[in-house]
Amino acid sequence: MFITPAEAQGFFGGGGEGGGGLGAFFPIILIFVVFYFLLIRPQQKKVKQHRELLSMVKRGDRVLTGGGIIGTVTRVKDDGQLVVEIADGVKITVLRDTLANVLGRAEPASSSGNDNKPAGGPTVVGPGEQKPGGLLGGLLGGLGPKK
Repeated sequence: MFITPAEAQGFFGGGGEGGGGLGAFFPIILIFVVFYFLLIRPQQKKVKQHRELLSMVKRGDRVLTGGGIIGTVTRVKDDGQLVVEIADGVKITVLRDTLANVLGRAEPASSSGNDNKPAGGPTVVGPGEQKPGGLLGGLLGGLGPKK
C-alpha cells in the first residue's frame, strides 16, 4: 500500500539521473538567437541608418523634428545644432539628434542653368488643354489612346 522513499525517488524522476548540462540551456539559447535575428539586429541597422541620415543634414534640407515641427535648415552650427526656419522669418535652433526624419534633400544647382523643370515632374497643362494620353494616359503612364 505505501511506497517507500527509495521507490518514490525512482518513480518520480528524482533519482540519481543527472540529465542537465547543455541540454537544459538549449531552449534559452535558441530563444536568444531568434530574438537577435528578428528584433535586435534589424533595430541596430535602423539606428545606424538614422544616424547616417542625421550626419548628412545640410543647409536647405526640409526636416521633421521629434516634436512634429517641419522646417527648412538655414544654418548648421558646429556643436550639433541646426537653425531651422519654420515660417517666414521664424527661426528656431534644434539639436541634430532630435530630428525624426529628413523630408526633402536640397538639390545641388544644375550646371546647365537652362533646365527649370525638375526631371520626372508633373506636366503643366494650361486651361482648356488636355494632358497627353487623356485620363487613362495619366493613370497608366501614357498607355491611353494616341492622338
